[in-house]
Amino acid sequence: MATTTANQQPIVPAKSGKLKRILIIAIGAIVLLGAGAGGAYFMLGKSAHGPAKPAPLPPPVFFPLESLTVNLQADDGIMHYLRVGLTLKLKDEKGQAALTERMPEIRSRILLLLSAKHPDDLAGIDGKRKLADELRATVEAAASTPEQPAHIQEVLFTEFVVQ
Repeated sequence: MATTTANQQPIVPAKSGKLKRILIIAIGAIVLLGAGAGGAYFMLGKSAHGPAKPAPLPPPVFFPLESLTVNLQADDGIMHYLRVGLTLKLKDEKGQAALTERMPEIRSRILLLLSAKHPDDLAGIDGKRKLADELRATVEAAASTPEQPAHIQEVLFTEFVVQ
């Protein structure tokens, strides 16, 4: 039999050592990046769900005043009167103590303000809102001191009768 001698190249495996090393490094890098991203998600995840909830505000303090009855100004010769019950909405209890200390002056100023009103001034929602704003300013002026200004959030009517 005849043998041919041709250029036969030996079969050499491809550089499998370098390929394995590159694959292992690439997979390791992907795993490390995934672990880092997962850690960051769990560490920062709480703030990513929205802003932190603010501390709840303390409930307002309601300071009721005794009912007041005054004669109103009248141009028609008929005697009109106003009976009003007020509650002051305050931010905290410190304000309530300041109001209690100055209650005679506060009541006097409220009575003077109310007795200067005409029945027509108090008719309708707008008249009552304007009166509430005037009462708030009057009470704040009477209860304020230079060291501690008073702050009334709102004047609420609990009773309101004009006759």
